[in-house]
Formats: sequence, C-alpha cells, structure tokens
Amino acid sequence: MTLPHSEFQRRREQLMAHMAANSIAIVPAAPMTHRNSDVEHPYRQDSDFYYLSGFNEANAVVVLIPGREHGEYVLFCEEKDPAKEVWEGRRVGPDAAPQQLGCDDAFPIADIDEILPGLLEGKDRIYASLGVSADFDQQLMHWVKRIKHLSRGSGAPHEFSALDHLLHEQRLIKSPAEIEMMAKAGDITARAHTRAMQRVRPGLREYQLEAELMHTFMDAGAGWAYPSIVGAGDNACILHYTANNAEIQDGDLVLIDAGCELDYYAADVTRTFPANGRFSAPQRTLYELVLAAQLAAFEQVKPGNHWDQPHQAAVDVLAKGLIELGLLQDELEQVLEEQSYRRFFMHKTGHWIGMDVHDVGDYRVDGEWRMLEPGMVLTIEPGLYIAPDDLTVAEQWRGIGIRIEDDVAVTPGGYRNLTAAVVKSADEIERLIQGL
Repeated sequence: MTLPHSEFQRRREQLMAHMAANSIAIVPAAPMTHRNSDVEHPYRQDSDFYYLSGFNEANAVVVLIPGREHGEYVLFCEEKDPAKEVWEGRRVGPDAAPQQLGCDDAFPIADIDEILPGLLEGKDRIYASLGVSADFDQQLMHWVKRIKHLSRGSGAPHEFSALDHLLHEQRLIKSPAEIEMMAKAGDITARAHTRAMQRVRPGLREYQLEAELMHTFMDAGAGWAYPSIVGAGDNACILHYTANNAEIQDGDLVLIDAGCELDYYAADVTRTFPANGRFSAPQRTLYELVLAAQLAAFEQVKPGNHWDQPHQAAVDVLAKGLIELGLLQDELEQVLEEQSYRRFFMHKTGHWIGMDVHDVGDYRVDGEWRMLEPGMVLTIEPGLYIAPDDLTVAEQWRGIGIRIEDDVAVTPGGYRNLTAAVVKSADEIERLIQGL
C-alpha cells in the first residue's frame, strides 16, 4: 500500500455516509486463479476490495458497519503461518492488520462463519455485489439463513442493495492523490512508448517491441494494465490484436496500445509510428487527420460539457476529412446521420479509466449523457482503420490503421493530459525514431 491510511479511511467514511441506516456492507477479496496444473496466475486484488482496504491478499473479506460501537471497519484475513509463508510469501495476519491497514477489528478468515452472522444480525440491509461470484453469493445466503434459523426470522436482514451503484459512483471521481498516482503511471507509460519508438526498425518482431514496453514498466516497479497491442502493417487494423508475433516490414506503420499499472492505477496510451522512421504521404495524411480529431476532442473535455461531446467533436473532424479525401462520398450531414464513417472509425472516442482500464461509472444518468466533473479521468482515442481488403477505396489507403490515445483528467478549468510526455506530432515522431 503506497497511498496513506487516510486515503482509504476517507473512502470508507464516504461510502458509509451514503449507506442506509442500520446497514452493513460486505466485500470479498478476489480469489486466486489457476493458469494450469499447479501454476497460478499472478495475483491481482479485486479493485473494489483494494479501493476500500489497500490490502492485497486473497481469502479475505472487508465488512463495513456504520455506527458500530466497537469500530466500523472489520477485516477477515488469513492467519500468520510460518510453514505456509515459506512457500507462499508473508502474510499480514489479524494481529498486525489494525496497525498496518487501519481496521478496527481483524479476525481469522477461518472464523468468519462463526463471527459474521453475529455482525449481520439485527441489520435491515446488506450492501453487496451479488452476481459477481457464485461462491460468495452462496456463502452470504448461508449466513442469512443461519440468522433466520437462530432468531426465528426476526433478526435477519430483509433488504439487499447493490454495493456497485454506491461504490462505483464514488470511484468515478478521483481524489488528488489518485490523479497523481495516475500521472505517475502515465509518465512510466510515456517512457515505454518512447523507448519502443527509439528501438523500432524493420525486421524486428512485434513481440520484441512488447519486450521493450515490459522492460520499462518493470524497471519502474510497475506491471501491465492490460495485454499490450503491438500491431504492424495490416495488424494495426485489428482493434484488439494481441498475437504480437509478426515481422515488422519496411514501410509499415506500427500501432502500440499499451499502459502500465502502478499501485493498482492504470494508464492507457496508443501511439502509431512508421517502422522506418518516415511516414509515407498517405500515412501522414491520415495520421494528421486523426491527431486533429484528438485535439478537437480535448477541447470539449471540461466541466459542464457532457460525456459524448468529445466523441462528437472527433467524429466531425474525421468525417469532414474522410469526405475531403474521397473515402466517403456523401454530404457531411448524411455521413453523420447514417454514421457511415463507422466503416473506418467503429469505436467510441474514449472510456473511463482508473483502477480498471475500462473503469467503473455510468456514461448516462436518467437516460442523458453524463456531465463531466472535476476528478473524472477518461481516455481520448480517435482512430482510422482502412481494411487491407477494402477494394472500394484507393490502394494507397488500404491496410493503414492509426489510433492516438491519451489519458485526460477533468479539472475545474478544463483538462490535464496525464500522458503528454510521449511525442505525437508526425514531425516529432520522425525525429525521435531517426535519433535527430
């Protein structure tokens, strides 16, 4: 845990302030997952659990009980076990948890079936994320049934509320400490993209550039936030391409969509650049169109505008440019109404980002686009993808895939680009690759 106890305490207090009277919230840790045989995937804590606790061990449960006389924050976790810790790593343990994690009480997870029903008894409402884990849902129902049996139904909670709604609305607005952590992740990611541009040359394999990204992430104490996309040539037209095994050819554009995760906060950056250090004329034309669309979208990121305004600004620029280049034949109004631009730009211009790459938070409220507020963080990522087998366009355009993406925090006066440290103008990219 690198954020201070006070940050996690503030989050818990904020959540409990919005919970109904005489209620309780229960949040389980993420389980370990097996890769194959007796090999496990590297452990990554559930984002909601970590957001409230800062605790990264499996087999644990957070319980929040507003107004509890003996303390509102209860943690169940694994006990210390020197024999197991030799094999699996050190544990915090219930005895040290209050000092290290700021909980009021901590109990062994082995005792949860005995202790938790007593915490639930007499409560009116349980907040939980039902439907996420069948095992947890079953365990929760077991605790409620046990209370009903022991109290003959009088002491069991009678309402269940989705914890997701309260907690995810809270997570949508980042604190200053969270934004600074995301800015650090953005800087590391910018260095990784810069390193990849400096190392690229025809004849490399895509995975060799992926290795440069991972070197930079891990050297800075971070990991990947999602599997990196390194697509050269036609592969750049595959939106979620992750094979990363093709040989990079002279004349290819290379699209890299990659971001690190630093202390549970993600970055998400895309850059597109020429493998040989120089854009061809058609490549530069489309690249500068996408960049103009991104810059237009940036200008719409400010409080008082709604979520979809950056997307519409990008679409307007792209549609006009595609018409001017002859890639679309209709009038602008018809292109926008029929969304015929989606042949070449088929995704939205961004998404929320935070502890999850595609972070929590609704995009619409009561059927209307959500208004942007300070503390929200989103990606801005327009693109153009001309399929290599699209015979309806001139050959010079075919097989060109371009996306440019940055992470942007909404500020009281506009926006802050958290990933601005990596170059993106065509001239700057060429100079970087050529070592000028």
